[in-house]
Amino acid sequence: MHWKVLIVSIAVGLWSCNTDREYESKISDPELLHRAMDKYSEVIVYDIFSPPQASRNYAYASIAAYEVIAASDSSYQSLAGQVHELTPLPPKPEESYSPTVAMIEAFYQTAKHFIFSEEKLISDHNKVMDKLRASGVPRGDFNRSLTYGQAVAKHIIDWSETDNYKQTRTFPKYSLSQDLSQWKPTPPGYMDGIEPHWREIRTFVLDSANQFVPDPPTEFNTDVKSKFYKETMEVYNVVNNANDEQKEIASFWDCNPYVLNVTGHVMHATKKITPGGHWISIVAIAASKAGADLAKSAEAYALTSIALADGFIACWDEKYRSNLVRPETVINETIDEDWVPYLQTPPFPEHTSGHSVISRAAAVVLTSIFGESFEFDDNTEVKYGIPIRSFKSFIHASEEAAVSRLYGGIHYRPAIDVGVAQGQKVGDFIAEKLTLSLRQD
Repeated sequence: MHWKVLIVSIAVGLWSCNTDREYESKISDPELLHRAMDKYSEVIVYDIFSPPQASRNYAYASIAAYEVIAASDSSYQSLAGQVHELTPLPPKPEESYSPTVAMIEAFYQTAKHFIFSEEKLISDHNKVMDKLRASGVPRGDFNRSLTYGQAVAKHIIDWSETDNYKQTRTFPKYSLSQDLSQWKPTPPGYMDGIEPHWREIRTFVLDSANQFVPDPPTEFNTDVKSKFYKETMEVYNVVNNANDEQKEIASFWDCNPYVLNVTGHVMHATKKITPGGHWISIVAIAASKAGADLAKSAEAYALTSIALADGFIACWDEKYRSNLVRPETVINETIDEDWVPYLQTPPFPEHTSGHSVISRAAAVVLTSIFGESFEFDDNTEVKYGIPIRSFKSFIHASEEAAVSRLYGGIHYRPAIDVGVAQGQKVGDFIAEKLTLSLRQD
């Protein structure tokens, strides 16, 4: 009888293990993460987070998802000890659990902490969890997975509380200067300078916000023979003579989360995806085309979001150091008072171009994952009425994103070229410094 019981126990144990492997392989679908990230982007757009804020939101939620994967897959390495002040994550359950369920739970629980309209994400969270619950995951495994995912989320959220973000909410607003070379609010909203203290936010990988201080902008000078005046005239002429392709490029990469539209005395806002959100969408496009599994997709989101977040911190450090006036202001005051740029001028200083910096940083790390000649069709802006654009590589896309700022009339050329160089340094440093995948693909 003893041996019969033992044999039955072994058989049941083997059956349970096989069942575990079976259900996990069925539910381990990268589309779960892509869907969750897309819904997160929708809420970030709805809540109108500024570009730097949005990059922070993406980074913490992406890291939470990745950490669950790293704990369950020996071919990936935790970011604890690699990114600043992230301590070892809670241990995974000793009993069986679903890494997929835990990862999705960690992502949603973390993401909800960084938005205002939680109910919009809660609804989607519940739908996904109901689907996973009905997929055949044993109840005990499912509950352990939820508990573990929540523990990881709490650890990441607690870590985020020490990055100085809350403290910067109490710092003084941007102070206007009478110096004609310095940035001032632009029409139609005349909004205050956004995030003048973003350099105080803790970086993820960079040694400091000013690790890669870029070349300064051209010296302000409105003399018609000066270099600065010629750069200003270039913006003026490019916008005035822009062809359809240049206008399409400008619109495609606009990524202004809050565009004010004025008709007579009526003003209304158009909400759009942020620059970082556009690149998070490109991660999904690339991962899907490459056939990346759930783990590799989580890796791509984590690495890209970190590059975006540190890119914004480095860029904003320079923006409020050089504090350069925007082309729109200079042109209106010295060349043509009726001139308006093709794109609406964002509410922060000019140098360097944020899209140029973060696009190149993101392109560099994505290239390190998917390769140099990775062609893709970018449909990110279709939901905003803008057609798909195709790119030969991530670097190609980043170059177009950068020059779009000239076509749109919101940056001088040096901010673009210098911004790309700054983003390259940020991306290279992060790609070299971090080790996520231990695979030999």
